[in-house]
Amino acid sequence: MSDLLAVTGARIFDSQHWHDDAALLVEFGYVAGIVAPDAIPANAERVDLGGGMLVPGFIDLQVNGGGGVLFNNDPSVAAIRTICAAHVQFGTTALLPTLITDTAAVNVAAIAAGLAAQAERVPGFLGLHLEGPHLSLARKGTHDPNLIRPMDDADLARLVEAAATLPNLLCTIAAETVTPQQIAALAGAGAVVSIGHSDAGYAAATAAFDAGASMATHLFNAMSQLGNREPGIVGAALDRPEVFAGLIADGIHVHPASIGVALRAKRGHGRIFLVTDAMSQTGTDIRTLTLNGRTITRADGALRLADGTLAGADLDMIDAVNFMVDTIGLDLDEALRMASLYPAEAMGISETYGHLRSGALASFVHLTGDRQVGSTWIGGEKVWQKGE
Repeated sequence: MSDLLAVTGARIFDSQHWHDDAALLVEFGYVAGIVAPDAIPANAERVDLGGGMLVPGFIDLQVNGGGGVLFNNDPSVAAIRTICAAHVQFGTTALLPTLITDTAAVNVAAIAAGLAAQAERVPGFLGLHLEGPHLSLARKGTHDPNLIRPMDDADLARLVEAAATLPNLLCTIAAETVTPQQIAALAGAGAVVSIGHSDAGYAAATAAFDAGASMATHLFNAMSQLGNREPGIVGAALDRPEVFAGLIADGIHVHPASIGVALRAKRGHGRIFLVTDAMSQTGTDIRTLTLNGRTITRADGALRLADGTLAGADLDMIDAVNFMVDTIGLDLDEALRMASLYPAEAMGISETYGHLRSGALASFVHLTGDRQVGSTWIGGEKVWQKGE
């Protein structure tokens, strides 16, 4: 492929504005600009998409697996490569492989796999999300209660080192089980700290956010709810202007009415963004999977343990975007930002991710007229094409 690429034939959304009859210029894998057709350099290789929409690549900060692989079951660079490859067909160009509560040894292996993925420049690998094991038993969800434990000095040291060496590290912890001092140490080391699987009240949540936590993991799910006298984690996340919050938009994890209320209530520059919480089934037709020795069944659009507990989501990013448009009634522009710009902002990487303005990594999705993925590009390279 040429060092200079001109992508034409589709409406271009740069994350703020739509551009008609224009070309996206890509140079050495980065966006060089959006120009009129008569301004395309003569030496540019041209790619005509033949209609549809060209939008920023989706960024998923909570991905447990894909392509038949669950990161907990196989914390390796090969698994990361499989997971990233499974999600590109749904428009995801950057993701955080997510390890849920497990042993210290598995956490060590996951971090080593992340460092290997970084060294090998696995397409789509953005960093790691370590969801647990320092959570609340009261809001454990599908996390194994036998593996949930407090954060000790060795855990903190390991996470601080990982934050210094991985490209991005997101840590989900409970506000009542990890101290503000530990949160401050993690945030100070460069980790993004998210409150989740927590039964803490508003005061403890506020203390965690004051200490440096800047996100809430899968808003409404596995956390204390908004009440009349106790706002809980939900109320604190919506009330604090700087706090971002992930959302599983499948109509199962959160009622559409609750999603609408949250969108209207959220204030400040912290935004609600989309996550899939996908498991190993993504990109496959498998019906059952295993986590920590427990069977998860895929049925009726959900993944559940034998007792009915939701265990991740049977969701991909383009379906989440379309759910926000078709069911919630959100403008397409905002739904696209929830899948690209806002997660980039939440991770502090929006200088080069989440948009298609000059200087951004040229990762984008070609959407057909019915809002389905036609092709996916990472760093100016086409990594998936429908029908190929």
